[in-house]
Amino acid sequence: MFPDNIIVACYSAYRSDQKKEEVKAEQDAASGLNATDVTSALTSLVTTATNNITENITEEVAQFEWVPTKGSTGQPNVLGIVVFSVLFGVMLGRMGERGRPILDFCQCVVEVTMKLFTVFLWYSPIGIAFLIASKIVEMEDFSVLLGQVGFYFITVIIGLFIHGSIVLPALYFLAVRRNPYKFIAGISQAMATAFGTSSSSATMPVTLKCLEHNNHVDPRVSSFVIPVGATINMDGTALYEAVAALFIAQVNNMSMDMGKIVTISITATAASIGAAGVPQAGLVTMVIVLAAVGLPVDDVTLIIVVDWFLDRFRTMTNVMGDSLGAGIVYYLSKDELGPLEHEMFDTEPSKVPNGQEGNAITAV
Repeated sequence: MFPDNIIVACYSAYRSDQKKEEVKAEQDAASGLNATDVTSALTSLVTTATNNITENITEEVAQFEWVPTKGSTGQPNVLGIVVFSVLFGVMLGRMGERGRPILDFCQCVVEVTMKLFTVFLWYSPIGIAFLIASKIVEMEDFSVLLGQVGFYFITVIIGLFIHGSIVLPALYFLAVRRNPYKFIAGISQAMATAFGTSSSSATMPVTLKCLEHNNHVDPRVSSFVIPVGATINMDGTALYEAVAALFIAQVNNMSMDMGKIVTISITATAASIGAAGVPQAGLVTMVIVLAAVGLPVDDVTLIIVVDWFLDRFRTMTNVMGDSLGAGIVYYLSKDELGPLEHEMFDTEPSKVPNGQEGNAITAV
């Protein structure tokens, strides 16, 4: 959350690693011998052996220990960047007019990014079609999908469908008391982009655009909730990792009691928080889940054949959860939020043209 260097955080995140270091300890080989041991040894061994035993021999015994060291994930520290941006924005807001140049610069960067992404979206259908086609061509035998991996594939799809079409909309309905499927229709473009890119981070600009323009969510809410959600809210990934762990256990004929199932669920939820918003990042955190219940880590290769396709569905679920969360937060906090600055009119008589005071007040 608090990176040492914000520039380094843009391309690499800190991770604690362990390094195996050799520790040499001296032992006295003759320190544990007494007179009886020496006498018995002298009577049973040849002269050369007895001389070696009675001498005070100092030998080096090599030992190893794990030493914690500083490592790197090789992925951007999105959470650290978000925390820094929040604190930077709070301080920038307290500066008033003195912070206006930086605020204008940031708004200009956002507008340029959105215009670039609009151009990219026009070409995305062609690129997505070739990305999916290349994966299909790489498959050597489609019959693999008809066996156990096929049942695993169907189970994950059903789980994501129930979570995305029933659980998440029900939470939105209970909190907002409005039609959740109308809200989901407003983010359909973001979900299509998530399916094509398999990255919630890459979909973030489209998600912000859909929330603000289609569902009329306050930009101050969406700009805060969506980056945080894309970093730590991986509900689709958590569901997939739990099902994958149970599938690998069944393949190895290992019984899972209720305690291990609960362990898998908790570990999958915690591991999904640390997953990066990039394609197939869940495979990396799957190792943590498998190790937590003693399952063979190498068996993660069993699900690689369909993971590239399942990753698109769980990314859609992640984006839907982030968007519905932003809608809930906006509904619960819209009474505390004042109108946006560009929607406000100055109602002081000295700054309002004659005859337009009423119009200005009505506009506010």
